[in-house]
Amino acid sequence: MEISLLLIFWYGILHAFGPDHLTAIADFSIGKNKQKTLLITTLFAIGHGLSLFLFAKLLQGMHISDEILAYGDIISAAVIIGMGVYLLFMVATDRIHLRTHEHNGKEHIHIWFGKSHEHSDAVAESSSFTMGLLMGAGGVRGMLITLGAVGSGNVDFTMIGAFTAGVMLIFVSFGLVILYLNEHFLGNITNVRRAFVTAGVISLVVGANILLG
Repeated sequence: MEISLLLIFWYGILHAFGPDHLTAIADFSIGKNKQKTLLITTLFAIGHGLSLFLFAKLLQGMHISDEILAYGDIISAAVIIGMGVYLLFMVATDRIHLRTHEHNGKEHIHIWFGKSHEHSDAVAESSSFTMGLLMGAGGVRGMLITLGAVGSGNVDFTMIGAFTAGVMLIFVSFGLVILYLNEHFLGNITNVRRAFVTAGVISLVVGANILLG
């Protein structure tokens, strides 16, 4: 059993390196501080693992064709493309803003969307969890294949926990890379808009590639 969990943990690591996942992490983490970046990436990983568990549990006893399972990839692509369109729309309509101020003698940079400046990122946090749930559908096919290779194919919460741990390791690590970029390169509004345009274009390319692939 321990070897099976290690294999599933490793599969989670490999799965997390998918360009659609890393693109989603970048989209949500740009402009966030360390605490918010870690929270967002963790929620995304938990949502992803939970969704995968539910779908895999539902489908494990069914004979589902590969064509039907491929619809999960379409959902993932739609999520990524939607995020890309949203980011580009925010830039085009001048709805991305930056403000620098101090708290207790320490300089802080706040980046936000829309007309008003709000410190709460509840929407981003809930959205990252929701996107993780939706994109979990795209990993069901690979998970079912992996489960068939390591054992009886029965899905339990321990297996999904191992998978989620592997995913979370990569997501949080990549989130820290984005955090470094936030702290060292996003000090002015021009660079912020360039970063969001880049993330938006990459999202469209990655999503289109999934659909065409």
